[in-house]
Amino acid sequence: MTNLALPEEILLRIEKPERYIGHEVNAVIKEPSKGMIRFAMCFPDVYEIGMSHLGMQILYTLLNDMPDVWCERVYSPWPDLEQIMRERAIPLFALESQDPVSCFDFLGITIQFEMCYTNILQVLDLSGIPLHASDRTREHPFVIGGGPCTYNPEPLAPFFDLFYIGEGEISYRPLLDLYRTWKESGAPREAFLHQAAQVPGIYVPSLYAAAYHPDGTLASFTPLSEDIPQTVRKQVVLDLDDAAYPEKPVVPYLQATQDRVVLEIMRGCIRGCRFCQAGMIYRPLREKRTEKLKKLALQMLLATGYDEISLSSLSSSDYSHLEELLDYLIETCSEHKINISLPSLRIDAFSLDVMSKVQDVKKSSLTFAPEAGTQRMRNVINKGLTEEEILHGCREAFAGGWNKVKFYFMLGLPTETEEDIRGIAALCQRAAEEYYSIPKEERNGKIAITASSSFFVPKPFTPFQWVSMDTEEEFLEKAYIVKEAVHAQQNQKSIRYTYHHAGISVLEGVLARGDRRIAAVIECVYQKGARFDAWSEFFDLDKWKEAFEDCGIDPYFYTKRKREISELLPWDFIDCGVTKSFLIREWERAQEGVVTPNCREQCSGCGCASFGGGICHAGKN
Repeated sequence: MTNLALPEEILLRIEKPERYIGHEVNAVIKEPSKGMIRFAMCFPDVYEIGMSHLGMQILYTLLNDMPDVWCERVYSPWPDLEQIMRERAIPLFALESQDPVSCFDFLGITIQFEMCYTNILQVLDLSGIPLHASDRTREHPFVIGGGPCTYNPEPLAPFFDLFYIGEGEISYRPLLDLYRTWKESGAPREAFLHQAAQVPGIYVPSLYAAAYHPDGTLASFTPLSEDIPQTVRKQVVLDLDDAAYPEKPVVPYLQATQDRVVLEIMRGCIRGCRFCQAGMIYRPLREKRTEKLKKLALQMLLATGYDEISLSSLSSSDYSHLEELLDYLIETCSEHKINISLPSLRIDAFSLDVMSKVQDVKKSSLTFAPEAGTQRMRNVINKGLTEEEILHGCREAFAGGWNKVKFYFMLGLPTETEEDIRGIAALCQRAAEEYYSIPKEERNGKIAITASSSFFVPKPFTPFQWVSMDTEEEFLEKAYIVKEAVHAQQNQKSIRYTYHHAGISVLEGVLARGDRRIAAVIECVYQKGARFDAWSEFFDLDKWKEAFEDCGIDPYFYTKRKREISELLPWDFIDCGVTKSFLIREWERAQEGVVTPNCREQCSGCGCASFGGGICHAGKN
């Protein structure tokens, strides 16, 4: 085994030393050679979270399949190790080789959630890489970001050399070839960045300038030279069957958050929920062939030894060959005593029939996501789910032996009224009534309903990207209304209500729709000690409030303020396929409470047909 970056005496002092030693089953070890491109792929959170992320495993496979590239993994060190690393001047290192990140050619950071932004600075700082891209020299790695948060990269712009917009399978090879030529040429760092900006999907923030109106809104966003593109178009894989996929996923030493084989069955979504960024930016819907999935499932199970397999997608029920795939998996998995996990199912008879085949009803609970308590509100958000369907689904589930149900809701949605808020408790009560309508001798013990509400955060490239967001106090007032309404229900003892951290949600809202000026706040709060902000035990709202004050920035400018449709938005330079005219049209329909049919029922003209594939072209082949 490679010499470890951390001596034994440190490993014995820290929590879960397995996070840092590498060499897990299926980890890729290569012999560094002259001309090899070294790529450190980072998930800016703790090991157990990062090891659960499918996207990082896909890129790890993609890059390591290239004979001239060695991709290694990096995760955020837990606070106990960070303190020791600073005391001992130990640089952050990659798991496979245990080499310092600073000696790599690229540091790639996947940005999945706004609340990991301070961890990104932690990774750069511990690696010895200057926080600001403008301070880096030819000897430093190029820092490139990817993932859903790059659909508004501006709050992080000063810290990154490049951003990759879209799916990584398309443009990494051209980018790396360009890098090789640049490295051999001896040209300055800026020369590579200038050329990289012309690779499809690559955004180089230093080559664009932002200007602001006196009222603080964005006045202009322009490239600094004529050969730099005005817009950056996301990259899309049209044929998932031939795309890179981890047939031999790395198996973590510790139990990861998603401790199972993950089988991606499709990308994109047909549903068009108006609050959902993923449903917009991952369009168009593309499916993998069933035969490919069957082969992958068997290969991955044999290569890992996992006893569970999960289907990955935004809406598994919408996979057109789900029944055939599940019949195969049920037969194969039952033979080898392997469990099947089916997230993202809708509330319908088919889904419940499927669940009854793959779950032990005595041990499991069903999860439904009505999102809103009233039909009016569900129409506003285009959920495409009626109360009758919800209650019928509950009734069928209860009759099938389930007695535990989880409901997910959102508070603070556009046009929301107190009646909509109280509707959450009322819907839970009606679900409980469905259970007690079953003859007592046919019930499976007591009913247990858990209602959980998150707080609505407007995201870029959704029809709600212009709306005002509630304050922390307003969110908590609404949660209190739900709590009191639950206590007033006849079956209150059967209903448990929880809600998300309101302060985290508000801050997420600032970072989601922020501009370049927010970078100063992120750096300031990092210097104050902010880390792992997505973890409630570490999140310190007071530190963030101090940072906003120190930087002279009003967070409510980014959350509470309603944007005009005509306003130039920080992310408008990105072309994600979904047009602004479509988003405006959907926002207007939302205010009228009009439901838009899903993509299989009727094309809504969102603009993603321009990619030339996916469900948009399914009937044209």
